[in-house]
Amino acid sequence: MAAHVVAAVDEIPPGTRKLVEAGGRAIVVFNLGGAFFALANRCPHRGGSLYHGIQTGLVESSEPGRYRYSRPGEMVKCPWHGWEFDIRTGKSWCDPTRMRIRQFPVSVKPGTELVEGPYVADTYPVRIEGNYVVIES
Repeated sequence: MAAHVVAAVDEIPPGTRKLVEAGGRAIVVFNLGGAFFALANRCPHRGGSLYHGIQTGLVESSEPGRYRYSRPGEMVKCPWHGWEFDIRTGKSWCDPTRMRIRQFPVSVKPGTELVEGPYVADTYPVRIEGNYVVIES
């Protein structure tokens, strides 16, 4: 699998997410308290954008009328039909053995490590046409 630099760490503060494109795929990168997770931006139910979904916690119930809220911000809910997925694993909360969102490995690397090549730059011919007014101050 090819590696793609998609953002600086500071561009995705803890508790937020960023929609990126890598390898022709729309991917949502989540920052959960400094740990990064990447999921495909497509709910497997009907294709809703998880980037536009609600980021919430886990609600569990041992019996009617009793609820426990945990793992704040670690679940994402599809904006179209409310299907919930664990951001850390991509698994569906209602059917974790059958339903999941594709996960992508994420790592944080120092810029000095990314500088070394081999990189190949695309070049394009450039032509400037017309005249321009330039003010120098």
